[in-house]
Amino acid sequence: MKWGSVLRLVAVIIAVLVIAVFSVQPIFPNVKWLPLTKEIPLGLDLQGGVHVALEAQDTEHAKVNKENMSQLLETIERRVNAFGVSEPVVQLEGENRIIVELAGIKDPDQAVNDIVKTAFLEFKTQDGQTILTGADLKNAVESMDPTSNLVEVGLEFNSEGTKKFATATSENVGKQIAIILDGEVLQTPVVQEPITGGKARITGYANLEEAHTIALLLNSGALPLKTEVIEKRTVGPSLGADSLNKSIKAASIGVIAILIFMLGYYRVPGLVANFALLVYALIVLAIFAAMHVVLTLPGIAAFVLSMGMAVDANVIIFERLKEEIKSGKSLRSSIEAGFKRAFVAILDSNVTTLIAAAVLFYFGSGPIKSFAVALSVGILTSMFTAVTFTRWVLHLTASTGIKNKNLYGA
Repeated sequence: MKWGSVLRLVAVIIAVLVIAVFSVQPIFPNVKWLPLTKEIPLGLDLQGGVHVALEAQDTEHAKVNKENMSQLLETIERRVNAFGVSEPVVQLEGENRIIVELAGIKDPDQAVNDIVKTAFLEFKTQDGQTILTGADLKNAVESMDPTSNLVEVGLEFNSEGTKKFATATSENVGKQIAIILDGEVLQTPVVQEPITGGKARITGYANLEEAHTIALLLNSGALPLKTEVIEKRTVGPSLGADSLNKSIKAASIGVIAILIFMLGYYRVPGLVANFALLVYALIVLAIFAAMHVVLTLPGIAAFVLSMGMAVDANVIIFERLKEEIKSGKSLRSSIEAGFKRAFVAILDSNVTTLIAAAVLFYFGSGPIKSFAVALSVGILTSMFTAVTFTRWVLHLTASTGIKNKNLYGA
């Protein structure tokens, strides 16, 4: 027994097991970092949220056509992205409908109102002349005046808007200019002097959250078409939790069956393969957390599928290993030859699956993309664990002095 190799092998096992325990659930209550399972956001089907169907309608100012629907979709996407939700889905359906799905929204009604609000900004003189609109706006940001403690939305105009505002304030000194949003007069300040800096502010908000919503809507731009909510469904988190629990249960049963089979049929290589599967799962979870991959039910399915492919790669390798051992080669030579001869078959199957995942990602949306990303990450990781990590651990195991060929399935 070579104790140096034994100690290295034990150290690797202990390190992986410690990382696994801390990744799934921290033991110590004062740890500041979250486990990997807490860092991975869940999709609409797992944590709940809201599903909204919007229908665009003709008005006297704008008709429903391809160009206006494209602009409407872009504007709604900007608004939805500003919410900061996990993997929002915004897509066209037919010629005049847009589907919006938001995961983890706490106030669905408010979110829907913010999505469909027109957000048409106007500056008007006392005689009703429109001097500026939201199209002249460069940026809007909420803030609190440190001296007066008033919550406000600061407006910054683009170059054309700056010129218009300078001209209008020069011609209306001592007069009121109304600031109007969606037909509602927000305030009517009196122009004290020409404003040439291209900036203005809107005050009178109750809190920063309200001002932030207005700034968000102004930055995203006014909706080019009138929209009506024709369907709004709230997906409860209990449904997501139930689906998640069932998926985890099914996956656990499948994984346990695989682990038992690998250990019973391939013995030492099977034990190494099971250990490599644990490393595979940790690496995939770490990549999911780093990439902020949103986990959905299809994503869980892809994770389990890629784990199956990792096991399949090990089966190919170990069958080649058994053949090499039976041909009379030494254990080390058999391990090396088994991996080399199985590599082409493993590479071919994984590359073809990666191509399929790329097609799904390019043409799919929402959960389909989640499935494609999870599958791609799993396949690439399984290639590493099956071809590199498993081979290294097998060589390390062989170097400890465990060379009985019967223990390697021969």
